[in-house]
Amino acid sequence: MQSSLIPERPLIISPTLAATIGLEEAVLLHVLSELMVHRKGIERKGLNWLLLEQQELLDALPFWAWIDIRRVQKNLQELGLILVDAHTDHEDGWYIAINQRQGDGLAASAGDPQRAAPADPAPASAKVALVTAGKSAEAGRGSAGYIAPDWQPGDEWLSLCRQHGVPDAFARELVPGFVMYWRDRAQSRFSWGNAFYKHVLREWRQEQTRRGAAELETTMSAQWQPSQDAIDILCNAGINEAFIEDAVPEFVLYWRERGAQNGTWNTRFIEHIRRQWARYKASVVNDGVPRPISENWQPSAEVFDVLRLAEIDEEFARSKVPEFVLYWRDTGQPQASWNTRFLQFIKYSWARRLDAGATTGLTHARNKQSAERGGQGLEATFKRFTDRSWAEK
Repeated sequence: MQSSLIPERPLIISPTLAATIGLEEAVLLHVLSELMVHRKGIERKGLNWLLLEQQELLDALPFWAWIDIRRVQKNLQELGLILVDAHTDHEDGWYIAINQRQGDGLAASAGDPQRAAPADPAPASAKVALVTAGKSAEAGRGSAGYIAPDWQPGDEWLSLCRQHGVPDAFARELVPGFVMYWRDRAQSRFSWGNAFYKHVLREWRQEQTRRGAAELETTMSAQWQPSQDAIDILCNAGINEAFIEDAVPEFVLYWRERGAQNGTWNTRFIEHIRRQWARYKASVVNDGVPRPISENWQPSAEVFDVLRLAEIDEEFARSKVPEFVLYWRDTGQPQASWNTRFLQFIKYSWARRLDAGATTGLTHARNKQSAERGGQGLEATFKRFTDRSWAEK
């Protein structure tokens, strides 16, 4: 009687295969072999190629996301157990073949253990996984075992490492540490070759990372110069090349006095120059040194922003620029900030303009009264038109 908890055909996985290549890899290999048994593929160069689409694999493996299927598939490719041909007319499909010649028995053993071919459990075309499984079975009589004190990786594992660009010398240097580590842990495995293969790849990636960082580091010496790439980056950011060259001796002296030998000096130099250039540009604009006004001086855009906040008409302010420039060129006096002086002038002029418009009648009456007192009104009027108190603040 079939249980209601198992509504479909269960997956049957070989424990030895799972221990050799990994549980997830054994599951995917089993599902692929099942699909090849029940579907007609294409015979090509002694291999049975089956066209599989993304949704078809998702339906067959509902417990995995697509990213998991792709990850496990890549692992099987790296082990040499499956071949993938992405060149197909289908947008979301590709041809997959188990790397086993017809009649060798790998597909049958992975798909149905009852149909496994006992005569050739580890053919050469299977490349890695079943060869190693056969050796493990011979050494451990079909069971997991502890690593031997004189254990050495087989040629097939070193060959697999070479496919990832790992030199044999690098892999063999890792053997003593690998053996010592697992003997201390006293753990058993079906395939020490597979564990060593993964260990070598991990160490090789870390070694490449370390080498890459070391290549970026250079020695700081009295003759150090930034690379052309660093200079190009700074010049493209609008920094003057002469400014860059002048900053090199100071940069070298700073780090040599601190005893620094190695470092990513080009990167540090770029950061240093960017900070110094920003300070230099700010000091040029706001250095606080008084200067005479130039003939073609114009207030900056920030001045008109401030005037708009004060509700002062921009056209009125611009009309006062020639008068302002003429006055200060005639006086020849230097100022630290002509923008600030112009703001004071415009605010003063604007206030006078408003006051004049609001009290025209009152001013006329006062002038008349002053005239009656002996011509004092003319003198007062002259003082108003010649008032330059705004320029003395």
